[in-house]
Amino acid sequence: MNLLGDAWAYLVDGANWTGTGGMLELLVQQLLLTVTALALALAIGLPIALWLGHLGRGGFLAINISNMGRAIPTFAVLVLLSVGPVGVGTLGPYGRAGLATLIALVLFALPPIITNAYVAVREVPPEIREAARGMGMRGGQVFRRVEAPLALPLVVAGIRLALVQVWATATIAALVAGPGLGRVITDGFYRSDYGKGLAGAIVVALVALVLELLAALLQRVADPMRAVGAEDACDSASDDGSAATVPSTLDDTAEAGAPRPTGHA
Repeated sequence: MNLLGDAWAYLVDGANWTGTGGMLELLVQQLLLTVTALALALAIGLPIALWLGHLGRGGFLAINISNMGRAIPTFAVLVLLSVGPVGVGTLGPYGRAGLATLIALVLFALPPIITNAYVAVREVPPEIREAARGMGMRGGQVFRRVEAPLALPLVVAGIRLALVQVWATATIAALVAGPGLGRVITDGFYRSDYGKGLAGAIVVALVALVLELLAALLQRVADPMRAVGAEDACDSASDDGSAATVPSTLDDTAEAGAPRPTGHA
């Protein structure tokens, strides 16, 4: 219970958030690392996966090569890059060992992006592709107007997975004196200040939850079938309303034409 109290005391102390090396600066560094690594992974992996998915060949090789990154621990890649040619030099706003951290995170983000994007395009029903070609669409038009919209939800799901994983994994940069909230965690445990370490872990977990919720919302918005379902629901409601109005109108007409009592016995 004292551990939680110490963590809370660290979080509510404004001095821990401001200044050089404060929680806010480290939070921004880790967000910048995460967004940059994800953007680079998308720029590298997404076009390749979508193109191979459209062609329908080469995907097995691409997926297996990208999945090799899952077999190699990200921390091991980071250490090898840091002690190797990349080094631990400062890279602008990314801090110490920024380049090594970015490369390791990009390699970590590629597998879910490539796998989901390739599978998303390949899972578009063949009859829909044939119908599009029957309407005179060519390869590029089929991809832009048919395959890409239908594949978008699963593609976004891969981005969502990569986003949360990269954010959480970026904390390991602190193990090679890199940037991010991992420095709060490692420094806290190194100095036996476990409340500080727990406070850093809580912030990482809360931000991961926020990113997950935002990505889930984006995935929901990107689903084209959701819009179709909403239109169908509106049409059904409109039809039900029309059907419900007809009997009422008929009843009114019947009442208007029916003889009214005169009041005489």
